[in-house]
Amino acid sequence: MIITIGGLAGTGTTTAAKVLSEKLDVPFVSAGSIFRDMAKERGMSVLEFSEFAENNTDIDKEIDKRQADLAESSENLIIEGRLSAYFVKADIRIWLFTPFDVRAERIADRESKTVDLAKHEIKIREESEALRYLDIHNIDITDLDIYDLVINTGSFAPDEIAEIILTTLKVI
Repeated sequence: MIITIGGLAGTGTTTAAKVLSEKLDVPFVSAGSIFRDMAKERGMSVLEFSEFAENNTDIDKEIDKRQADLAESSENLIIEGRLSAYFVKADIRIWLFTPFDVRAERIADRESKTVDLAKHEIKIREESEALRYLDIHNIDITDLDIYDLVINTGSFAPDEIAEIILTTLKVI
């Protein structure tokens, strides 16, 4: 079974993918880990590669291709990434969302910064990403029609989110 899990920063996609991976005994890969691998392949730090990628749409396309290739060559895999559902032939596509203030608090805690700074950075990042996704892929990140399951992770703990997904998997 191929599962994609997407969501904006701070929604808990990586945590959900890890917990689900353990419960299903299925490997998971994240778009972020693919990005880090690509930076390493080019002898760049993640920051250097991030700056390089901002002006190089081929990087985004390569990440998408690598995700699709991994899924195609796997019988069972969880792929976590904001746009994974668009590029991976999946049995189920999941989107996680969380209220903005909760996401900001999570990111502030994770990155040891103030909530106000986290909010400011989230807005800038998400506006930039939304434009890039539209420009590169013609994807409107706010359109959730492609997803089979949408979960508000602000209302549930990671184990509860995994249980919602597992329950859904039983009926597909």
